[in-house]
Amino acid sequence: MIIVTPDRYVHYVSQCWVGKSYDYSLLKYEFPPHQNWFKHHQIRLDLGYQRFNKNYECQQVIIPKKKPRQQNLTDEDKTANRQKSSERIYVEHSIGGLKRYRILSDRLRIHDCGVYNKIVEVCAGLWNFYLTN
Repeated sequence: MIIVTPDRYVHYVSQCWVGKSYDYSLLKYEFPPHQNWFKHHQIRLDLGYQRFNKNYECQQVIIPKKKPRQQNLTDEDKTANRQKSSERIYVEHSIGGLKRYRILSDRLRIHDCGVYNKIVEVCAGLWNFYLTN
C-alpha cells in the first residue's frame, strides 16, 4: 500500500506482507478506523477498498464503481470509471518510479520482510529525492 500526492511524491509505504492479503484489511491494520486519519483529505482509491466509506471519515472519496454480479456496467459508469482512473494515474506513475530501481522490478529472493521493507523505503526516498531535485 502506498500513499502518494498528485505531484507523485511518496508520503507513505506500508510494510510488506507475506502471502495473499486484501488491500482493505491491510489499510485497517495500518490505519485503524477509529483514529480519523483521513478526515481532512480527499481520497482516491481503487476497487480493493470498496468498504472505505463505511469505516473512515474523509472530505471526499473517489472510487470506481464495481461491476454488478452477472451484469455489465452501463456506458455512463464505464466513462466515470475511466475518468476516475485517469485522475489516479499519478499513483501508478509513482509506483513505476520506484520500479526504476531494478531491485524492485526484478525477482527478489529475500525471505526477510524487514530487509525488503528497508529496500522499498530506500527506493521511495531516492524517488522523492529525484522529484525534488
